[in-house]
Amino acid sequence: QLQLVESGGGLVQSGGSLNLSCAASGFNSNYVAIAWFRQAPGDEREGVSCIGAPGDYIKDTDLAKGRFTISRDRAKSTVYLQMNNLKPEDTGIYYCAASRLRLCPPTLRPSEHFISWGPGNQVPVSS
Repeated sequence: QLQLVESGGGLVQSGGSLNLSCAASGFNSNYVAIAWFRQAPGDEREGVSCIGAPGDYIKDTDLAKGRFTISRDRAKSTVYLQMNNLKPEDTGIYYCAASRLRLCPPTLRPSEHFISWGPGNQVPVSS
């Protein structure tokens, strides 16, 4: 049974950093793309960053560029999202999702590409 669990969130001050983790179980996540999404209060879920099965294939959206870095530890079946210089507008619930494909989709959105989702992890950023 596919299962993803996020961790590492929590209250952080503006300018601070967090390293989110997405641990996979029940399947070999190393063979599929894994992505991070964010849902701000009152907004739709939107893509942040995605890493393909080849670890050097990374797709960042504008939300991630310059401040967030996605990576994966194959031995631990875990994907990370290092977030630096956090801003209050980064506040939201962060979800990781596993794709049915090896590579990230052309447009990073919560589509049929993603077949398994974690329960989400809260990241409140105070000003």
